[in-house]
Amino acid sequence: MKLWKHCLAVTLFAALAGTSVCALAQAPSEPPPPPPPPPPTAPAAAAATPAAAPVTQGAVQWELQVMRDGQQIDAFDGTTSIGQAHTDTHHKVVSHSVGCKDQPAGSIDLSRTITVSPLQVRANLVILSIDAQETLENDAAPSTAEGCRLPPQPRQVNANHPGLVVPDGQWVTWQIVDQNPSLAYRVRATLAPPSASAQ
Repeated sequence: MKLWKHCLAVTLFAALAGTSVCALAQAPSEPPPPPPPPPPTAPAAAAATPAAAPVTQGAVQWELQVMRDGQQIDAFDGTTSIGQAHTDTHHKVVSHSVGCKDQPAGSIDLSRTITVSPLQVRANLVILSIDAQETLENDAAPSTAEGCRLPPQPRQVNANHPGLVVPDGQWVTWQIVDQNPSLAYRVRATLAPPSASAQ
């Protein structure tokens, strides 16, 4: 009697276990959750800073100092419209005592002509075209075989810069002649306010 009950219990347990396994095998598996959306990215164009457009209208206030052997000997200034040119000429008449008796000799006109043309203004940079013609005297005066003085020999200097870049409001040096004598131009420029009148 006990053996029969034991066999019945084992049979029922096996049947229930098989039903549970089949139910688990037939149950549909749940789909995995969808992945989270990627974080938004800023467009590449937003990260790049657009280049500043050049200013081609308006006027530029400029100053030009003439430096000889480190000393200022002349100066020019003006307010010139972009794309226009301003020309100015300065004269300096000099004479020297020459000969063994130091007699005054004929005078020499040391003229200097400067032409300044603002080309454009871009990102706080002023671009100038500068043309210069001037007459210089050499530092050393010649003499005769007897030791009598002769007048210094003048020479003509021509210089042109097609595009001098000047940071707004700052001085820039342009070297014209290296020595005997040293000649350089110091230039400063800035975009003029709308109320300024061009020359």
